[in-house]
Amino acid sequence: MESTSALSFRSHPKLTLAAAYRYWKPQFGLFGGAASLPSSRRRLRCRGLVVRAASGSDSASRRVSRGRRVYRESQSESPLSAASVKHFVSSVAPAAALVAATFVLWKLVEKLLIPKPAAPSVAESKSSAQGVKWSIGAGSNLLSNLNAKIDRQAKQKINEFAKELRTFSVVDMSGRSFGDEGLFFLAESLGYNQTAEEVSFAANGITASGVKAFDGVLQSNIALKTLDLSGNPIGDEGVKCLCDILVNNNGIQKLQLNSTDMGDEGAKAIAELLKKNSILRIIELNNNMIDYSGFTGLAGALLLNSTIRNLHLNNNYGGALGANALAKGLERNKSLRELHLHGNSIGDEGARALVSGLSAHKGKIALLDLGNNSITSKGAFHIAEYIKKNKSLLWLNLYMNDIGDEGAERIADALKENRNLSTIDLGGNNIHASGAAAIAPVFKDNTVVTTLELGYNPIGPDGAKALAEVLKFHGNVKTLKLGWCQIGAKGAEFIADMLKYNTTVSVLDLRANGLRDEGAACLARSLKVVNEALTSLDLGFNEIRDDGAFAIAQALKTNEDVAVSALNLASNLFTKFGQSALTDAMDHVYEMNEKEISIFF
Repeated sequence: MESTSALSFRSHPKLTLAAAYRYWKPQFGLFGGAASLPSSRRRLRCRGLVVRAASGSDSASRRVSRGRRVYRESQSESPLSAASVKHFVSSVAPAAALVAATFVLWKLVEKLLIPKPAAPSVAESKSSAQGVKWSIGAGSNLLSNLNAKIDRQAKQKINEFAKELRTFSVVDMSGRSFGDEGLFFLAESLGYNQTAEEVSFAANGITASGVKAFDGVLQSNIALKTLDLSGNPIGDEGVKCLCDILVNNNGIQKLQLNSTDMGDEGAKAIAELLKKNSILRIIELNNNMIDYSGFTGLAGALLLNSTIRNLHLNNNYGGALGANALAKGLERNKSLRELHLHGNSIGDEGARALVSGLSAHKGKIALLDLGNNSITSKGAFHIAEYIKKNKSLLWLNLYMNDIGDEGAERIADALKENRNLSTIDLGGNNIHASGAAAIAPVFKDNTVVTTLELGYNPIGPDGAKALAEVLKFHGNVKTLKLGWCQIGAKGAEFIADMLKYNTTVSVLDLRANGLRDEGAACLARSLKVVNEALTSLDLGFNEIRDDGAFAIAQALKTNEDVAVSALNLASNLFTKFGQSALTDAMDHVYEMNEKEISIFF
């Protein structure tokens, strides 16, 4: 066994200094170079400086002589003298002092001559926080600063949009989110444009500032007939700016400003525009925040305007006072044909005032939408009186009110005298079987009504029976909607019996009535009989399983002359087997008659 012991520099100071000097100098220089080597290599080199002494009985004398030789060699090396150190220090110190002085002077000059950057203002911070405002396509954005450089891909895309405006008559750019900057670029393509007639800039993040892009453009455009800015938060300020521009426009006939954060001030600006502009025919202001004051302003415009045809004010905040104000404007207006007031909570009092104004209206109202306005049987009484006397109304919507069975009876009495109303929507009015029974006899003599909506009313199987018995051989109803009416399988049986004889109903909606397999089987038996009228049948949400699906599939295969071209069975409970049977039936009909049936699962 051999054992080794290391003689360190610490125990032999003379050996340490001489060996280090001898080792470092030829390879790296005394004070340079070593720092540039990796630490691992420096450690390896230092290990070579360790002098090891070996012990053993066979080679003791050899090891002693070698140790003495190393010691003598180390003693023979001249150590670093004080003169060498002083020489080194005297050469390095001036350079270090020069570097330090230069650094201090540079800092002083930088502080005195270079101005400190100003802190960004609140507005600038907000602008920079918004950053990229608009994009032309998914994942491509343009900077909000108009002077910023537009990246190549986005610029190419925006140029394509501009080309569309110059090429096509109908251009839909809704939902592109190009914001104010994009609109400034695109608006130039509308100046003196003789091609685009209908343009939609809906839902693009356009604000009041962006509307200014139309200034000087729309005044010179006479080809554009429809402009849609819906879904852009332009607010009252943007609406005012747009109205100032459109005063001198001689082309736009339809203006859509739905969901634009418009309030009373914006509505008043529209009113002033209507007093001066004789070109506009249709104004859409749905889903805004227009209150009584705005309604009053619009009513004043109706007194003077003689060209407006359609006024859309759905889902605003007119209330009874707003309806009363509009009524006064309607009395002397001769041009209005459609009035949309859905969702304004006008109530019975508002309905009374509005009907009074409409009765004195010297024009010919063809469409009246009063849905979702908290109207009860009292309001239905006034509406019924209006229906009796009116000779022009074609479409009446009372959807989602609360007229009940009493109100249904009053409307039914009015329909017996009216010979012009073709579409009536009484859905969601809490009408029961007795109300349906009051409406049914109307169709024994009335052949004018072609669309009847009674959905979302709990008429039950008895109500379905009352309607089916009359419609079996009478009336001219082409679209019958009885979805969510709780008629069940029993009610489906009455409807199925009606379909065997009825020759007018082409669209039948029976969604969510709990028909199940029994009801589906009843309707399937009717489909086996030749019915040349029924083309669309909606049986969605009816808990129909495989047996019901099999019955309908078999009926389609049996009747080669089936007229049904659209069958909705979505949201039912049949499995892939029922779906496969229906698909086979669809293929069979096509193979036999080359007729396609669209079945929705």
